[in-house]
Amino acid sequence: MFELQSVEAERYRQQTRRIALTLAALFAVLGMLFSMLSVRLFGEEGGDNFRWNLLGVLAGLVVTVAVVRLMLWSTPWMAPAVYGWQLKRALMRVTNLMHHVKAGVAARDPQALKLLRFYHLGLAQMHRLDGNLSELSQHVREIDEHRALLESLGIEAEQDRLDPAWLEAVKRYKA
Repeated sequence: MFELQSVEAERYRQQTRRIALTLAALFAVLGMLFSMLSVRLFGEEGGDNFRWNLLGVLAGLVVTVAVVRLMLWSTPWMAPAVYGWQLKRALMRVTNLMHHVKAGVAARDPQALKLLRFYHLGLAQMHRLDGNLSELSQHVREIDEHRALLESLGIEAEQDRLDPAWLEAVKRYKA
């Protein structure tokens, strides 16, 4: 179950930029190292070593991904990037079922209503974290109307958790 967290946008952007630059530098170093090693071990002096360079870079990419997923992913240093990835993944799960969600909202299904509210809150947070407030402004009217609908139906408007059961429940609605 994914839960929205309180995150300060400017600090989030600073931390994720630092993480991205560090990981890019790690990839560059590993790519060059493996490229040099593959050319030295398998290449021909003065020959065309493009494929060995390419294989070295690809090996550097694979090792970089492995280091990130196996060693760095669970560290506090990576937490902002992991949270951003999880937020976008949670939103994509809802987006993939949006036609079902909207049909459930039209039928006033409480789970669909809560799911759409979570989506709106998560989308707003993602746009704030990414510094994309102009995109968020395009959704304000829909978000406000949906919040008012929830309040009129007596449903809590603060839906900060994505319940997987909601995703399954809305699949029964056809668009």
